[in-house]
Parts: sequence; structure tokens; C-alpha cells
Amino acid sequence: MQLYSRDVGDGTPLVLLHAFPLSSAMWLAQRESLSARFRVLTPDLRGFGGSPLGTAEPSVDVMADDVAALLDAKGIDRAVVGGLSMGGYVTLAFCRRHADRVLGLVLADTKATADTEAAAADRLRTAERLEADKTVDVLLEDLLPRLVGPTTMRQRALIYGRVRGLVQSAPPAAAAWAQRAMAARPDALELLGELPFPALVVHGEEDEITTEEDARAMADALPNAELTLVPRSGHLTAVEQPQLFNEAVAEFAAALGRTTR
Repeated sequence: MQLYSRDVGDGTPLVLLHAFPLSSAMWLAQRESLSARFRVLTPDLRGFGGSPLGTAEPSVDVMADDVAALLDAKGIDRAVVGGLSMGGYVTLAFCRRHADRVLGLVLADTKATADTEAAAADRLRTAERLEADKTVDVLLEDLLPRLVGPTTMRQRALIYGRVRGLVQSAPPAAAAWAQRAMAARPDALELLGELPFPALVVHGEEDEITTEEDARAMADALPNAELTLVPRSGHLTAVEQPQLFNEAVAEFAAALGRTTR
């Protein structure tokens, strides 16, 4: 199965994996800015945007293998691979299964630990409602208010409206599949200590879904990591504070490009 992706720019390949339940449309500001220095590849993960859902059982490993197949199709051997939220879970799975293809790692507003039993159960209940309702109303009610921070809610109405539109566009079947995949994902904290490449951890200071403790745990576990805290941003740092996000990623990826020549 081939993922739909947007592929712009030249230079060191930079793969960015989107949050749940959005699509690669969330990376608009990154494609516009970072493509001046890098080859920016932003796929729609399985079932979202322009990518088909397919028939595989829900798994972040399946999603990671989809990304590897996309790199094969694009003729890319190694890339800086990053993801935000669910995209971070897929990035960690990619590192576990395809570490030889990673130049560097970007983990934004995500965590390496598995779901607690309660969190996994909540995901499965949400998946069941998505399948029963055949709408994403449950995501608009329960998730959307937590996706962006209070500063964005107060001062960035256009950004909030854009995020709401992206959530509304999510196919219910894909959202249910992804919830089941995330509920079943393994703990990856131990994996981080084995990764040989540099990493950038990004966290929005107003994030209510993942915590600064989650971000610091990843940065501490990684052998070579830097942590960037983004002020006045909630969970979607790349959307809420694109300039600060882009500056951090560009500095990190440019340094990698120099060291791998």
C-alpha cells in the first residue's frame, strides 16, 4: 500500500509524521519554510488524508513500515524522521524497525511510554463510538478542546478554526483504527537508550495531552538529545507556534546535514 505524501524542496530529507486525527495538511507552515533548506516529505498516515486505510490489523508497526515503503518509493535511503503526537509514536516504531534509515530524530509533543490500562481503555471506547456513530463527533467533543493551548484559544482563532476543520475531516474508520493501534503500542523508553543518532525533543509549555515530564524523560533517556520548550503553545506546537518549531527543527537538521557529509 502506498501512502499519499507531499514532497517539496531539496537537500537533507526530512520526514514529518502528523498528529491524530489530522493529516499532512497540518505541516503547511513546515513545507513552506523548511523546504528552502531541506527535502520535506509529509505523508498522510494510513487512512488519513489521501492515503487508503487498507486491511491490516491496527498497529503502529504497520504505520512505520508504510513510511519505510514510502522512502523506498522515493529513493531515499536515510532521513531525519520526526513526528508529533501520534506521529511520534510512529516515529518510535520506525526507529525500532528501521533504525538504519534514520539520520536524526524529532519527537514533538509525544511520549515513549505505553498507555496505562485506563488510557488504553479510553482509546478503545472512543474507537467503538467512532465505529458506531460513523462520525468524529466524539473527537470534536473530547479531544479538540485539548489539542491547542489556552493562548491559541484566546488569541489565534484562525488556527483553532483550522485545527477544528482538520479534525472534522478525519474519516471515522481511520480514526478508530489509529486509536486501536495507539492503545496497543509498546513502551519505547528503553529503546531510546539504544538509539545512536542525535535527537530533538520539542514540547509545548501549554500541552495538556503530554507533559513536560514526558518530554524530559525522553530527552534524558536518549544518549544525544536536546530539549526545546515552546512557550504559548499547546499540543500542536508545529501549528500553534510554527516559527519557533521551524527554527528548532532547521537548526537541528542543518547540523545533521553538515556532520553526515
